[in-house]
Amino acid sequence: MIEGRVAVMSPSFAWKLVLAVALAGAILASTRAHAPRRSTPGADLRCLVFAALLLYAVGLAASLSRHGAIAAGLYAGGIAISALAVWLSRGSDSGPPPGEDPEDEQPPPDPDGLPRFDWAAFEREFRRYERRRRTPVA
Repeated sequence: MIEGRVAVMSPSFAWKLVLAVALAGAILASTRAHAPRRSTPGADLRCLVFAALLLYAVGLAASLSRHGAIAAGLYAGGIAISALAVWLSRGSDSGPPPGEDPEDEQPPPDPDGLPRFDWAAFEREFRRYERRRRTPVA
């Protein structure tokens, strides 16, 4: 038991603790904060994710070359950018982004309520596929 001594954190431990709390806050904010009013285009989100992956890769190179502080900063930047991408991906518009078609659009239903299906076109495509010559793999 230590009497009369005050426990003092080392500066190295203190900045690591502050960084961990800040990154945890960014991650929590990206999942809990109100979503943006407008959705972000997929191309922009992919650029953000690519930038985060690039920061992780450069951080790995810095780790391997024994530059711990630089690596920590690069990793922290990658995590922050990833958290931003998560938050931006939660944006909601009333419709799909401009220039993108909805992928799960159903054909209009028949008067009896069932969707129409062109069986003749299906048969033609199937016969065309069936006539293709295939070479065996082995």
